[in-house]
Amino acid sequence: MTFNERKELQTLACKVRIGIVESTNAAKCGHPGGSLSAADVFTYLYFKELNVDPADPKKWDRDRFVLSKGHCAPGLYAALAHRGFFPVEDLLTLRKIGSYLQGHPNMNSVPGVDMSTGSLGQGISTACGMALAAKVQNNPCRVYTLLGDGEIQEGQVWEACMFASHYKLDNLCVIIDNNGLQIDGNIADVMSPYPIVDKLQAFGLHTIAVDGHNFDELEAAFAEARTIKGQPTAIVMTTTKGKGVSFMENNAGWHGKSTNPAEFEIAMGELKAALAELEA
Repeated sequence: MTFNERKELQTLACKVRIGIVESTNAAKCGHPGGSLSAADVFTYLYFKELNVDPADPKKWDRDRFVLSKGHCAPGLYAALAHRGFFPVEDLLTLRKIGSYLQGHPNMNSVPGVDMSTGSLGQGISTACGMALAAKVQNNPCRVYTLLGDGEIQEGQVWEACMFASHYKLDNLCVIIDNNGLQIDGNIADVMSPYPIVDKLQAFGLHTIAVDGHNFDELEAAFAEARTIKGQPTAIVMTTTKGKGVSFMENNAGWHGKSTNPAEFEIAMGELKAALAELEA
């Protein structure tokens, strides 16, 4: 990855973060913390990795993305908007009556959304079905799914991993956002899923550990995933919940609430300063 490519992705990720903060503030509710921790991977997927076309969001051979941690829709919506699937200004209608941008993704109303999600643990299962169907249909697409680390406390996640390994779904890439926090606090205290990498490997997934805020590491991991044959790949990202907004970082309290006017001003000031530096 060149310096300019990296800087462009960092700039786009900053815009995605601004979209997350603006939309959840406008809604007066939502889930900024986990959306911010995943902003970099959302950006990398939609601007570098995925074979998708905003002009033809339902094309047969498009890559599929399933946001298994569906409550982090603000991050997905911001990435989709900046990729051109719908107007960026529509982000401010998040969760409002009559808006197509509701609190969890709806495949029937949001351009670019491949699966309606929200009930944790179910998204990875539908992604497995998509990957198997693609093989049956000789569809060259790849399927990606993003899970939270609290989400992997769900037993259904591990059933899906067994399924993916059993059917040798090498067109499936499972991404874990390991920010260490869930709604009730530290994941290690609530119900520890560790060691995540070892468990995924034991379930038959080729597993890669990365810094989820490092675009070079993300590029290398997704490139490696494409070379793996005969088994699915998991990318375990170490991230910071609330990344990019100082008072939200590593704070479980920002799992599911919006900013007040003073907090919004601080958050936007930080993000706009970061954007100005990137665009200088």
